[in-house]
Amino acid sequence: MAEDATARVGALKEEYWVRKGDVQLFVFRKRPVEVANAPVLFLVHGSSLCARTGFDLDVPGKSGYSMMDWFVARGFDVWTMDHENYGCSDRTNSNSDIASGAEDLAAATPIVVDKTGQSTFHFFGSSSGALRVGLFAMNHHEHVRSLTLDAFVWTGEGSPTLAKRSENLDYFRNHATRAVDRAFFHSIFNRDRPGLVEAGVADAFADAELQYGKTMPTGTYLDMCANLPLVDPERISCPVLILRGEHDGIATEEDLVAFFSKLKSDDKQMIVLPDQAHVGTLGVNRHRFFHVLLGFLTLPQRQAALA
Repeated sequence: MAEDATARVGALKEEYWVRKGDVQLFVFRKRPVEVANAPVLFLVHGSSLCARTGFDLDVPGKSGYSMMDWFVARGFDVWTMDHENYGCSDRTNSNSDIASGAEDLAAATPIVVDKTGQSTFHFFGSSSGALRVGLFAMNHHEHVRSLTLDAFVWTGEGSPTLAKRSENLDYFRNHATRAVDRAFFHSIFNRDRPGLVEAGVADAFADAELQYGKTMPTGTYLDMCANLPLVDPERISCPVLILRGEHDGIATEEDLVAFFSKLKSDDKQMIVLPDQAHVGTLGVNRHRFFHVLLGFLTLPQRQAALA
């Protein structure tokens, strides 16, 4: 474990390694220096980025792009991890599909329990990260205090991005990785609606990812194009928040409303955020995004009806 201080938010940074069989996975934590028993928030990344690129990005000349710092400053113990074949974690022959990602979360859970003394956590997942954490919540509900699904796709029906992506379905079936480059990373931010991220963000994102190579796993793309639905709303019993950016080309509102209506949990919210696209955590309105999530995470404890 490596540890140092992040003075601007009064945080400690900690790095851990966990094993999933023979695979070594990188786990990263930021926590308040002087807050005991801080609630745990675990952030789960999507298909084309690693954990710190999505949740702890440094954008030269700009501030406020670390979602981890934002929530640490508000009293949360924030964790994330690189899934197999992403970031600092091991490279294998796996295509790192959604089921593999849920297994990664199960492998990381014991160290979070050990280091925090808590057995239930708030989970946030974005895009295929929402699918990973949704599947994890189905199978490990005992560890899920609440579940936030951002840019989530249930059946994929009506999704223009997935329809376009499906043109490469044969490739995804027959290859474990796909090529990425700077232009690809820029496309993540401009494919839905240009102008919803500040200048420099896409380049900082690309710089952060290209240090790990020029490929990404195909497993989540294959699952999202050919194997949905993967998350059963009738097996989700914890409090749920569904977030959707107004211009998200993957998560259609109709698909999410259908999922929302079938949730087993009756403690649920769904919010559409204007002037947001698929990567809301790095958009120009990201602080509105964070405030909505904070409101959900800090709701007063639910009281039973009076007799």
